[in-house]
Amino acid sequence: MATLKDAKRVVIKIGSALLVDRTSGLLKADWLKALAEDVAMLKARGTDVVLVSSGSIALGRRALNLPNADLSLDQSQAAAAVGQIRLARAYEEALAPYEITTAQVLVTLEDSANRRRYLNSRATLDQLLTLGVVPIVNENDTVATDEIRYGDNDRLAAQIALTTGADTLILLSDVDGFYSANPMTDPAAKRFEVIEEITPEIEDMAGEGVSGLSKGGMITKLMAAKTATAGGCAMAITEGSALRPIQALEKGANATWFLAHGTPQLARKRWITSMKPQGALVVDTGAANALTSGKSLLPAGVTAVNGDFSRGDPIEIRDAFGHRLGQGLAAYSSLEADQIKGRHSREIEPILGYPGRAALIHRDDLAL
Repeated sequence: MATLKDAKRVVIKIGSALLVDRTSGLLKADWLKALAEDVAMLKARGTDVVLVSSGSIALGRRALNLPNADLSLDQSQAAAAVGQIRLARAYEEALAPYEITTAQVLVTLEDSANRRRYLNSRATLDQLLTLGVVPIVNENDTVATDEIRYGDNDRLAAQIALTTGADTLILLSDVDGFYSANPMTDPAAKRFEVIEEITPEIEDMAGEGVSGLSKGGMITKLMAAKTATAGGCAMAITEGSALRPIQALEKGANATWFLAHGTPQLARKRWITSMKPQGALVVDTGAANALTSGKSLLPAGVTAVNGDFSRGDPIEIRDAFGHRLGQGLAAYSSLEADQIKGRHSREIEPILGYPGRAALIHRDDLAL
């Protein structure tokens, strides 16, 4: 059974209905204050926390006196621009009493679909978490159009969980788990405590939204579960309107847990290995030994660069005899890699003209 007690990195998804009162359009300050207590509780025991939060459009709508009816794209983007400031400030003020620093991170679907932008997002989020910051992530509705949208924060949260290497994803919802049918219309509907495998039968059960409040109902949540669990991240769906919802989940509140397949690290290495390499780096004996002991690949250990690749592309690593050692995601293009090969990391900026990353392939982006 999955548990929060052993979680090292947790992503929590918060929907607009939990955070913003539908009638007044005002922030639910008491609920947010209680959630901040939960975040502080997790942080106090060394758990990294990322919040994926809706609410910017809802807050901006009221500030701009926009109608309650469906908004046009331009109106939604304007509301998001105004609401994002208010949302970020609300989280900052709620977590400040616990001396927790927050950061606003706005993303679009392109940030995960494009490997270069994905690596940038991953590096930024990882650095924030290393510094003890709680990132507040939201879809960048100010610029996002249908073509570059996630469309719902369930799937966005699952992608952020994979990007950050989280081991636990919690969807705070308006329902207390995944049901065999809609419990609002079927008294015989059964809530699942644990789902070990998402079978076709389980998928069929998600054909109808459990609640009229959630955009996409159970379908998007099941899609999020498939993404998260395949990436080594366990996922819980639980009712989030109560104060201290994370504490309640720990104490046994109703929920459905989807069990992870392996670990985030193993899933990531499988993903990297599955891609077709776009080039190769040849390394010396010292670098080969360093890689097997868990180190990143530094420019100093590279003797040759083969192929034409861009930053974020998968590339092979070979030893001096042509033996394949592994595969990783390039932190530099082939042109840049060729310029800095055999050089110390401190020489990267003078050669390329900008302060790049120290490694050609970071150990987190490497599969041997």
